[in-house]
Amino acid sequence: MTGVSDGPLERLRQAVERTSALTCGRPPSGRGHDDADDHVGTIATDSARGFDPFPLLRALHEAGARVAVIGQVAGIMHGSLELTGDLDLLWDGDPAQVDALAHAFAVAGCHLLDEERRPVEPGPQAFLLRKVQFESPRVSGDCCTPALPWGTLPVRDFLARSLTASDPDGLAVHYLRREDLIRMRRAIGRPKDLRRAEELENL
Repeated sequence: MTGVSDGPLERLRQAVERTSALTCGRPPSGRGHDDADDHVGTIATDSARGFDPFPLLRALHEAGARVAVIGQVAGIMHGSLELTGDLDLLWDGDPAQVDALAHAFAVAGCHLLDEERRPVEPGPQAFLLRKVQFESPRVSGDCCTPALPWGTLPVRDFLARSLTASDPDGLAVHYLRREDLIRMRRAIGRPKDLRRAEELENL
């Protein structure tokens, strides 16, 4: 039986610590998570400096927002050793959730942007967009809905069958299944995605 010490959230905590050690003292580059290249990813951007997704994940949990972690943070929760500097999220786009989402992102101190990186007024209306980008000193990334052009990927199905990792202190974090994450990686097809998909397949 897998113990808490090597569970998904502990893997993520260890990755956050490794990211802090790697980026400590690294001078700013002027590049944010949206400027990441297709090979190295966001670990090489300023978004990795001070990266800690836990305050936002806890705020989402406490607000009762049903959101699943996707991207490399989900990969880390499955055991990937590659570090990241951003948090990507998927939710179902149901307007009934917008109040909870707005509250959680406000609690975590995030400011919001649209897909063109234009500032979005904080509040529930922001989450009627198909995707919202978020930034704060501790975490940045994308909060996506199935309304984005995902091609043939059945992202609603991915969301519905997502896994849940829990801590003894009550934090619960939803994240995509490994096989669904691999499908996403291969569909996107950037060098970093293909490399990470192969790593996940070999875990």
